[in-house]
Amino acid sequence: MATDGIVLLAKKIGLTSFTSLTDVKKALGTTKVGHTGTLDSFAQGLLVVCTGRLTKLSSYITDFDKEYSAVIKFGEETDTLEYTGNVVKTDPLPTQEQLVQSLEHFTGTYDQIPPVFSSIHVDGKRASELVRKGKEAQVPSRKVTVHKALLKEVQKTDDGKILYALIDFSVSKGTYIRSLARDIAQHCGSAAHLVGLYRTRVGTFNIEDAAGYDDVKDFTIQKAVQNMEEQLASMKENSLTYQKYSFDEERKKLQAQILTTIKPFDEKTSQLCGFTNLFLVSDQAKMDYYNGKPLRSALFGINLHDLPCNTLCAVFTKEKIFTGLFEKTDQGRLHHLFVIC
Repeated sequence: MATDGIVLLAKKIGLTSFTSLTDVKKALGTTKVGHTGTLDSFAQGLLVVCTGRLTKLSSYITDFDKEYSAVIKFGEETDTLEYTGNVVKTDPLPTQEQLVQSLEHFTGTYDQIPPVFSSIHVDGKRASELVRKGKEAQVPSRKVTVHKALLKEVQKTDDGKILYALIDFSVSKGTYIRSLARDIAQHCGSAAHLVGLYRTRVGTFNIEDAAGYDDVKDFTIQKAVQNMEEQLASMKENSLTYQKYSFDEERKKLQAQILTTIKPFDEKTSQLCGFTNLFLVSDQAKMDYYNGKPLRSALFGINLHDLPCNTLCAVFTKEKIFTGLFEKTDQGRLHHLFVIC
């Protein structure tokens, strides 16, 4: 059984990204798996998973733009900026006109402050760990880009104010949708937190192609609120944890889908990852490459100096077998990243 590949996996609500990999490990019979970007346990949607020897790729395919659908509840902000947190602020509900204007305001590049409940490191420790210990965590702002913010559905109160909104976002790497919801609400003179988050795209990878897609595709305000209520009830019962693994029919079906949808790392998959494909011209070139010798144009039959800076190159043998990755840095240097023999 081939275990080197890319698995598109639809993560369910209530599981950590790490725990969600259990079915990938079971299906492929390997412990060598790694996802390319986490989803919070309250969120659902697309995880791009590298398996086998391709786990070395994980850290190089995290710079993609991403798309999300988010259900935002207005009027209350929580400390975690999602529904499992404690309410720390209340404000009036916005009108639809205010919300639309705010979405237009945040379309583009702005300085975003990530949530304090996050994995971002402050003074060498995760911000969330510091906060849980009662310490302050000053998370620095970062520039992010919101390519799209499209209002899809609203639920209003009797006086016409917006209580819930379903919004589709397309954003750059490093954007926190929880923080974006907070900032949009503040611009409206309101407060907000997420009650549902659904990642639908990572780069050119789409949720529709993921194993388990049928279990997560139903995402509306009504469904998100229902899921939230179920998860909060589970938390009260102290059962919001991944149960001991059992090979039931649902997991059997998911693992079968993983086996049939795993993508080999071929030229097409490489291009989906945003890499430039290069081919070694001979067996001697392959040996030189395997042995880590300096990268030269003669190995590939092209002028490497013509490659743009900040380019990641996927290297294939004459037989079109993936064998490694190198980069041309922003200074124009050629640098080996890893080799798979």
